[in-house]
Amino acid sequence: MTTGTSGIEHGFPHVDTVRSAVHALFKRLSYDTVSTFATSVPPADVAFDDTEDLYLGAQRVARALVRQLHLPDARMVVGFREMEHAANVELTAGPEYFIELNDRFKKHRKDIGAALAHEVMHVYLHRLDLSFPGTRDNEILTDTATTYLGAGWLLLDAYREHGPFSQKLGYLTPEEFGYVLAKRAAFFGEDPAPWFTSPQAYDAYTAGAARARQDARRPPLAGAGWAARLRYAKDRRAAQDPRRAGRVAGPDDGYVFEDAPLRVSFPCPACHQRIRVPVRGHLQARCGLCKTLLDCDT
Repeated sequence: MTTGTSGIEHGFPHVDTVRSAVHALFKRLSYDTVSTFATSVPPADVAFDDTEDLYLGAQRVARALVRQLHLPDARMVVGFREMEHAANVELTAGPEYFIELNDRFKKHRKDIGAALAHEVMHVYLHRLDLSFPGTRDNEILTDTATTYLGAGWLLLDAYREHGPFSQKLGYLTPEEFGYVLAKRAAFFGEDPAPWFTSPQAYDAYTAGAARARQDARRPPLAGAGWAARLRYAKDRRAAQDPRRAGRVAGPDDGYVFEDAPLRVSFPCPACHQRIRVPVRGHLQARCGLCKTLLDCDT
């Protein structure tokens, strides 16, 4: 895991990989298993102040995250050392795993939970045998999974900017953490906003939530805006033209018209599984992967 003191990246540069990560989670775990993560790790379980013994407290927080991520037979041994990165975990066959945290967390104890959440998720994904090729994409998968399965709000809350001094844990931008949190909030009906102690984290969450809402306003979803609906209608007319050859695809919204009989496919706004429905006006479609019921105007 990385940590920075300046030059924090913002926006949504990794959003396509994030969406692929959410989709991979549902594909690997199934709807039923993802649904067992409906409750996030409570703030009280990962709170850590200066009055608690450093090592005993770190072990306590690690155990809370092991419970959150459903790893009852995994034991985390937490230590501290001087290192470049925020944290590191040795991935072995288990059941014992050694996590090293940067020495600076000895003085910044409130962020120990965030650092441990990312490393414990590495163990979870290792056991699932779920990974993305390349270090960057695999770390984005880890951040996304940590957030979607109920421990990543800690990573966003560790984001702070105070003049020339700043901090961010993880590989996602603050807004991308907010995007995944908003996806989780919409799926489970859980509002993480009261847990943020960092005002910058709350602002990033609201920005991410706005981006997440855009996913539910892309045609052929019935909630699409008028400009997107006009583009969709134009593409639909082109798809119905018998003189055309091949498929007609929306430029930005991800929908694709297909032949015989005319159908449209588009990504589910919740899990990004592609859904294929007939072009016949208003209808409801249920995603076969995440079970989300979608109102469509095809």
